Formats: sequence, C-alpha cells, structure tokens
Amino acid sequence: MTLPLPVSPESPDGADRAFQVDLRGLVDLLSHHLYSSPRVYLRELLQNAVDALTARHGLEPDAPEGAFGIRLFADGSVVRVEDDGVGLSEADVHTFLATIGRSSKRADGIAQQRGDFIGQFGIGLLSCFLVADEIHVLSRSARTSDAPAVEWRGHGDGSYSVRILPASARPRPGTTVTLTPRADTGEWTRPAQVHALGRHFGSLLGHPVSFSDGTAGAPTVSVNPEPAPWARTFPTPGSRSRALAAYGEEVFGFAPLDTIELDLPAVGLKGIACVLPEAVPAGRRHGHRVHVKGMLLSEQAYEILPEWAFFVRCVIDAESLRPTASRESLYEDDTLAAVRDALAERLREWIARAAASDPELLGRFLQAHHLAVKSLAVHDDEILRLLLPWLPFETTDGHTTLDAFARTHRTVLVTSSVEEFRQVAAIASAAGLGVVNGGYTYDRELVHRLPEIRPEASVADLDPATLTAHLDPVDRETELAASAYLALARDALAVFDCDVALRTFHPASAPALLVDSREARHERTRSQLAREQQGGLWGDILGALRQEAPRAQLILNQLNPLVRTAVAIDEPELARTSAEALYGQAALLSRRPLRPAESSLINRSFLDLLAHALRKDS
Repeated sequence: MTLPLPVSPESPDGADRAFQVDLRGLVDLLSHHLYSSPRVYLRELLQNAVDALTARHGLEPDAPEGAFGIRLFADGSVVRVEDDGVGLSEADVHTFLATIGRSSKRADGIAQQRGDFIGQFGIGLLSCFLVADEIHVLSRSARTSDAPAVEWRGHGDGSYSVRILPASARPRPGTTVTLTPRADTGEWTRPAQVHALGRHFGSLLGHPVSFSDGTAGAPTVSVNPEPAPWARTFPTPGSRSRALAAYGEEVFGFAPLDTIELDLPAVGLKGIACVLPEAVPAGRRHGHRVHVKGMLLSEQAYEILPEWAFFVRCVIDAESLRPTASRESLYEDDTLAAVRDALAERLREWIARAAASDPELLGRFLQAHHLAVKSLAVHDDEILRLLLPWLPFETTDGHTTLDAFARTHRTVLVTSSVEEFRQVAAIASAAGLGVVNGGYTYDRELVHRLPEIRPEASVADLDPATLTAHLDPVDRETELAASAYLALARDALAVFDCDVALRTFHPASAPALLVDSREARHERTRSQLAREQQGGLWGDILGALRQEAPRAQLILNQLNPLVRTAVAIDEPELARTSAEALYGQAALLSRRPLRPAESSLINRSFLDLLAHALRKDS
C-alpha cells in the first residue's frame, strides 16, 4: 500500500508537502481505538462485498434475485472472501486501494447512490492488517465486457504492487480478497471461527452468502439461509408471533415475555423488541442488536431507545441510520433522534394495548417491570392515565395496587422516605390509617397524581402530628404516676433532641414509637452547626437560617408490659438506662441509619442492663 512519497528536504520554504504515514502505527491505532476487536476484519470484507454487489445490481438491474453472491473460504492457512460484485479496473485499484481514506463509494456516478451502500469511510480494508501482513486482491471489472483481471498485493510495511493479468485469471467479474493470517491471529481465522463470524455479521444480509472450509466431501453451507422472521410470511398471526419469539430467544438467550414488532417505513426500519421476562436493576441498560442494510453494526447500541425502555431488548435492521467511522455504533443525528422517539411510541402503544385487552399479560409485565413503567408514567400523561391504578405500591395494607388501596382508604397518606414509612407502618395500620411508602423512586410523585385519575381520592403527605393524633392519651392518674420516669427519660435523651411521651396504641407488642422525620434531623443538624460556628461568615449565614429546631419524639406504649414495668422503676440510674434502651430499640425498628452516638448508646444501655441483672441475681 504505497503512501505519498516523501518531499525533498530541499523543497523551497512555503511549498506544500505531503503527509507521511506510518502504516503499522495507523493499524495499531485502528486496533486499539477504532475497532473493538480484530474480528471486525471479516465484517469489513463482507461489507465491501455487499457494496460491490449493490453496485453490480445498479449496472444490471434486470439480473434475477440471487444471481450474485458472496463466498467465504477458510482452511486454516488462508481466509478468502469472493464476491460477484462490480469489480475494480486498474485505475480503480490505483485510486482506491492505494490511498488511505479513499472510498470507491465516493466515485463519480456512485456518490449519488451512497445511501445504498453500507460503507462510507474508505478505511475498511486496513482492518485486514489486524490479522494478516499481506492482503491479496484479484478483481475484474463488470463495467466493460473485455476488462482484464487486476492483481493487487498490499503489505504491512506500506508497500504494494499491481499486475495486469489475462481475463482468464478471473473468468467472471467480481473480487476475491485473500489473507494469509499471522500465526498469532488463529483465534480469528480458524475455519470454524470464520464461519461463526460470517453468521454473526451477515445472517440478515439480502445477498446469498456461503461458506466452505475446503475439506474433501464437506458441503458448502449457507451463512444466511433464510431472511429475518419479520420479512417472511406466515399462515396465521399466532405462527408469526411464535416465530418472532423463537428468533428473539435464539438471539438473546431468553424466552421473551412478549415480542413487539417494529416497523418504521420512513427510515426502512424493521425488527422486534423482546420484553424481558424478569426485572432489570434500576439504571441498568441492555444494548440492542442493530443491523444496517442487513449487516450487523452493534450488539450494544444503547442509543436506539430512551433510558426508560430498559425492559426490552431490540433487534432491528435499518436502511437510513448512519454508522460511525468504526461502524460499531450509530451516529447521533436528527434521524436517530426521530427513530428513538418513534420506537418509544411503539412501546407506549404496546403497553396501552396490553392494558386495554390483555390484563393477564399486563399483570406479568408490571410484576417484573413496574419501575420502568413508573419512570415513564411520571412524564407521560397517557401512560399515567392507563396504568397508575394498576401499579403496585408498598402500603400499610401490604403490596397492592393504588386503585385497590384508594378504594379502602378515603385519604391516602404518603411518606417522603422509606425510613418514615418503616417507623409508622405498624402503628398506622393498627390505627386504621392508609399510608403509602413514597420513599422509592417516582412513588411519592405518582401517588400525589392519583386525584388526576380518581378525583374522589384525597392524597396528603404524612405529618407526624397526623399519626400522633391517632394515639390515645393515658388517663391522668397513670400519667402522674409515670411523671418522674418521663422526666428522667427526657433528661437522658436530651442529647438526641428527643422528647418523651406516654400514650396507648396498637399493636400492644410495640413498646415505643420514634417519630422523627428526615427534615427534622436535618434542621437539628443545621441548628447545631450554627451554634458551633459562632462568628465569621458561616456564623452569619447559618444564624440567619436558624430557627427553632423540631424535636424527635419517643412515644412509649402504655399497653406494652415492658413499658408498664419501666415507668414504675424508682431507681434513677436504672430508669435512665431503660429509657435509653427503649430509644435504641425504637431507632433500630425505624431502620434508618444510626448516628455514632446512637450506636454507642445502644451498646452501653444493653451492657448496663445486663450488669444490673447480674448484680441482682448475685
């Protein structure tokens, strides 16, 4: 592969000089930064062959379908790709094979047809140097009936040679590219691997592609024996659906919950979206399998669908999407953005159809993918209207749909965090309050939109005062008898800005309830910081923000036997220790992260109670 000749160093100042290119360095650059793997060499050869066939059909539009094809051969010593395409003349060889970056698809008379070709960048042949030190090309042009054969040999050191051969050297028009693999590239050039790569990249190509390993008596096998299932006809819709699902399972390795057929005629896109049968971790996106004009472009094309659509994996074949220079991803342009929006609309339509006509399928889908649907419903009013009543939420009635929950609770209360819900769930349930856990992603926002769907429903944030108002006060005599203990308990817990009260509530098995919101804890932390930062800029800022910090509240349950025993303790130190232990247990039951001082208190109160019990026994 001859590169521009060096310009004499005696060239006059200011004269134009040609770039010098180190071919080995360029190939190393391609292998490490453009192509993901040496295996792409076969894709590039297939691509060139397909584009040559496309040009041949342009010259002979009346040729029967399947008249021209591609043949792969590998026997362990060579890899050969042969096509019946338009071929190259001697001038073409010098122009296109000897100049890096020049593409035959830019030639006069072909440039206007570039949309018909897969390759656009003119560097694909260089990928062969990833697996071989020599590329041999034998070609004969189909543009003239008496065209001779042309042989081109390119070497990894940047040199090339051209010979004109008799037409008999290649009786039919087309091109044969032969590679002699290097010893260290056997994993990509073994016969079985070449066959597998041919199927991998070319299974959806519209031209016939065959493979042979040269073994005596071994048949030539088809790489793409049948078109994609969406391009075939079937006797019934059921048989078509089963064929699409079987294809999805073959490609992705899972049985789809359902398949969604995709068809965008404006960009020549067809394919399927396979609904995953199991939940996907939040934020995790699966790549999609994208073909361009039948050639596999990428198995990890994230950009074809919006982020919320992580419940499907797609196989598509498109005519009008632009590949990047590496032909391993899609170029982000207006066409891709329009395709992404259109495919997203197809997914919405599928969800709407399931909601309207297949409740069983919808139930299985929501059981696995409710998070994806919630993320969509936040921004899509139509999906919100259709599916919000069906979506599951964690509530004081267990995991249930919002529709069923709203039917049994006239006022729906929603917490702002998982911690708050866990603090109050058992008590609220016993008090007959309907509370929804709004701490999960999207849940609080969606619950507040329930009145848009059911105007009779009332939704409000859970206020600690709402809960404490449903706790019954103890009689005056009981409260007076416990006043000394409550005073000691308040003093012991003052370090946590925690008040102590005595109430009765169900379930009686719960000794105490710690009512403490995230906002209250944040406000107390800020107030404490303001007290510590006296003077200076921070002191002025935090002092301006300072307000009376809300206090946490430890509510002791008079119905609980342990609490009744504790409030009767007359030994001050033991009373303080028991109050600390009750606070620690309530903090643990709230399942919120413990502060270091709280962890220390739990350990200390346990050891003090244990020591007291041992002293008493002795």
